[in-house]
Amino acid sequence: MGMDFAPPKYAQVMRTIQERIESGEYAPGDMLPSETQLVRELGVGRTTVVRALQTLAMQGWIEREHGRGSFVKGRPQSAVEAVRPSLSTTEQGEDADAVLEAGRVAAPRHVARLLGVAEGTPLVARKRVARQADVVSAVETIWVPLEHAIGTDLDKPEPLRRGVRQHLQAVKHLRFDHITERVSARKPTKEETELLGSSSPVLGVLATVHDAAGDVLMVVSLALPGNLHVLEDVFKVS
Repeated sequence: MGMDFAPPKYAQVMRTIQERIESGEYAPGDMLPSETQLVRELGVGRTTVVRALQTLAMQGWIEREHGRGSFVKGRPQSAVEAVRPSLSTTEQGEDADAVLEAGRVAAPRHVARLLGVAEGTPLVARKRVARQADVVSAVETIWVPLEHAIGTDLDKPEPLRRGVRQHLQAVKHLRFDHITERVSARKPTKEETELLGSSSPVLGVLATVHDAAGDVLMVVSLALPGNLHVLEDVFKVS
């Protein structure tokens, strides 16, 4: 189609802040502008700013203190410009039109196997889409066992103000420890084709989210159009 897609808005906000840190405009120890100030200055939504700050904190560029704000730590010693699709999915809040389905479902075979339960076991599933320049850029599904989902808002169609990770930590006191992520190129399903408006190959991400004991807290599935996404990682060679 000859269309050029810019990086997601949250990634653009991240890069702007990183460049200011690297140039010394934001020095270590400085407090960053408030979320409201960044929204006004950069012309993006609050959800975009929050996601950018959460990711910068996760990568070690800044430190967020509840009730105070975000403070510069500086460029991480091993600044990793890595894309972790499944973690990003659990971190982000939701736009008003993001959620497609939310409620109880029977566990599909591949999800049941990853969770260590019988096929057909009741789970809570949350399916949503991400958009980039009014184009659907990802189809995301999260499957959560009932014992972790009951009492949360994961089965409700209303958008979550905070990411799934933050919501589960606040409501159920669950803490993510590590994620096992598998990426493969595949054909989109019929439903994904309809949502994405294309039958072109996608990057399929299937991930299991674990607690410190190694138990699986949820399964995350993503369909990422190959023409919109590049998965990049930087790692130290010892």
